[in-house]
Amino acid sequence: MIENTCTSPHTRLLSEFISVSFMNNQKQQKPTLTGQRFKTRKRDEKERFDPSQFQESIVQGLNQTGTDLDAVAKFLDASGAKLDYRRYAETLFDILVAGGMLAPGGTLSDDMTRTEYCLFTANEDLETMQAYAQVFNKLIRRYKYLEKGFEEEIKKLLLFLKGFTESERNKLAMLTGILLANGNISASILNSLFNENLVKEGVSAAFAVKLFKSWINEKDINSVAASLRKVGMDNRLMELFPANKRSCEHFSKYFTDAGLKELSDFARNQQSIGARKELQKELQEQMSRGETLKDIIAYVREEMKKTNISEQTMIGIVWTSVMSSVEWNKKEELVTEQAIKHLKQYSPLLKAFTSQGLSELTLLLKIQEYCYDNIHFMKAFQKIVVLLYKADVLSEEAILKWYTEGHLAKGKSVFLEQMKKFVEWLKNAEEGKPNGPRSI
Repeated sequence: MIENTCTSPHTRLLSEFISVSFMNNQKQQKPTLTGQRFKTRKRDEKERFDPSQFQESIVQGLNQTGTDLDAVAKFLDASGAKLDYRRYAETLFDILVAGGMLAPGGTLSDDMTRTEYCLFTANEDLETMQAYAQVFNKLIRRYKYLEKGFEEEIKKLLLFLKGFTESERNKLAMLTGILLANGNISASILNSLFNENLVKEGVSAAFAVKLFKSWINEKDINSVAASLRKVGMDNRLMELFPANKRSCEHFSKYFTDAGLKELSDFARNQQSIGARKELQKELQEQMSRGETLKDIIAYVREEMKKTNISEQTMIGIVWTSVMSSVEWNKKEELVTEQAIKHLKQYSPLLKAFTSQGLSELTLLLKIQEYCYDNIHFMKAFQKIVVLLYKADVLSEEAILKWYTEGHLAKGKSVFLEQMKKFVEWLKNAEEGKPNGPRSI
C-alpha cells in the first residue's frame, strides 16, 4: 500500500501554527523556585535604637586608654570608622563628659556601663581642661557632622547644672570657656544659663564666673565682646541674676569681686549704649510730637542726671536726634536751605548742651562726620557752622581749634577749604579789628 504524501493546505497550516505556538511557549516559560525569599534593602530596614552596645564599646576603649588623653583622641578617631557616631552622638558626649549616659536632670543612668575616665573625674585645673578641649576639638574636626550635636550637648549639660556637684560644674565651666574661645561652639549656648531655676538659685552666675575667667584667659575681653555681640548676648548678661538683683551696680560688684572687672566694665558700657539708644529714640518721638523745646531740654537734663551721661556724649545724641527727626530732600541745591531752616528751629536745644568748649568741639566733629557720610550735605557744612556760630551755639575758640588741629580726616580738604575765608575773618576779629564776626 502506497503512503499518501499529499496533504491539504489546511492541514499544513494547522501543523505550522501548532509548531510555532509550542516554540513560543517554550521561550516564555521560566523555571520558578518554590519558597523563594526576597531580601529587604538595608535602607528599608528600621534599626532599633539601642545605645547599650555602643556605650560598652566606648567605655571599654576609655578604660584601656585611661588618663592618657592623646591615646583617648586616637581611640575616638579610629572608632568613628567602626561605630555609628552620627546615630549615638549624644551617648558619646555623655560618656566623655560624665562617664555614662545621663538621665533627665543630669544623673547617671543606673542600668548602663560607666567609666571612671571622663571630664567629671579629671583634675580640676585649667591645664587639664585645655587638654580635654583638644580631645573634643580633634574629634569634631575629624567628624564634622558631630559639630551640631556637640553644641546641643553643651546646651543640655548647662540645663542639667543643678544635677552636678560643684566640682563638676567648675570643670564644665572651664571647658565651656575654652571651647568658646577656640570657636568650637557658639556663644548662643549661654541662653541655657538664663533658665529661671538656675538663675534663682545663683547657679548661673557662679558658673558664669568660671566660664568667663577661662574664656578671657584664652582670649581678651574684646574678642569675648565680639562673640557675644554676634549672637545678641551682649545686652543679656544681666539676666544671669534674678529680677530683683538685675542692676548694673549689682552685676558690677559681683563680677569685680570675683576678679572679672573687665567683664563688669563691658556690661556697664553696654547698658550705657542701650540707654543712649533709648534716649535718642525718645527724643526723636518728642520732636515728631511737637513737644516744646523747654520740655525737651528739661527731659534731657533729667536723663543726664539719671544715667550719668556727660555733656560731650549728650550733644552727640541730641545732634543725631535732631538730624534724624526729618526727611531730607534728595536734591543737593534744596537740602542746604532745608537744613538751615531746621537747625535754626532747634539751635536753642543744641545751645543748652554746649556749655563747655569740649562739647562745642564734639558737636563740630559730629557735623563734619554727618556732612561727609551724607553726600548731599557736603556743600552745606560751612553754612551750618556759620548758622550755629551766629546762634551762639559755637564759639570762635571752638571753630579755630577745630580748623587748626581738631578736625577729622573725613572730607578734611573739602571742609577746610569751605571754612578758610570764615576762619580768616574770625582771626581778624580776635585781633580787635572792627566789624567783628558777630555782625555778619
